[in-house]
Amino acid sequence: MSAPGRKPVIAGNWKLFKTSAEAAAMLRDLRPRVSMIHDVEIVVCPPFTAIAAAAQALAGSNVQVGGQDLYWESQGAFTGEVSGPMLAELGCRWVVVGHSERRQLFGETDEAVHRKLVAAIAAGLSPIACVGETLAEREAGRTLEVVGRQIQGALGGLSGDQMKRLVVAYEPVWAIGTGKVATPAQAEEVHAAIRARAAELHGAAVAGALRILYGGSVKPDNVKELMAQEDVDGALVGGASLQAESFAAIVRWRG
Repeated sequence: MSAPGRKPVIAGNWKLFKTSAEAAAMLRDLRPRVSMIHDVEIVVCPPFTAIAAAAQALAGSNVQVGGQDLYWESQGAFTGEVSGPMLAELGCRWVVVGHSERRQLFGETDEAVHRKLVAAIAAGLSPIACVGETLAEREAGRTLEVVGRQIQGALGGLSGDQMKRLVVAYEPVWAIGTGKVATPAQAEEVHAAIRARAAELHGAAVAGALRILYGGSVKPDNVKELMAQEDVDGALVGGASLQAESFAAIVRWRG
């Protein structure tokens, strides 16, 4: 369970699902199911086109809105991109950065992830910095090497103040959308290694306050066991965040 001072975060990454109308309908259903939860930060990250509708549907609630990506420049000739200030204007307080699908399908590098983190923080957003290994990398015994490299690339060079604004999400690529889930022990091993690497980069105090989320087929029936681990401070939820009932059940894992 999270150490005192590390308020858990449960974030839903909707990926390429839901129109504006579908987003608003789902969030109207979600609001009353989680309205009594104040000891967890609740976040939903719709597609760009549904952010405005989501923010409107959630106005005055305890559920926050995030984006799924951003570009590191605030404006310019970058066709198809969206900036941090644009997300903030729509009501976003969070943004996912470096998701494995961005890395694997769209060629995003550790350097790009770092630049996006800096831009997100400059825009007043709290980035969720994603790291994780592929199945081949895990089977080769390279999990901690790969994740350590990604943490170095993402967090190296950030200031202590910048570190306070972000959270890290460990998402084993082999567990995303596959139904496979890292065991609680596997998740804890990597989360502890991430915290140790953050301590090497930024000191024990900063690392101790860093919130590290687990992502990878998180569901109502496995979240409680995952959240019981010392270094697991929340979850980045995929498919189970698309339905109000299942996402609310994850948010309410304490019972």
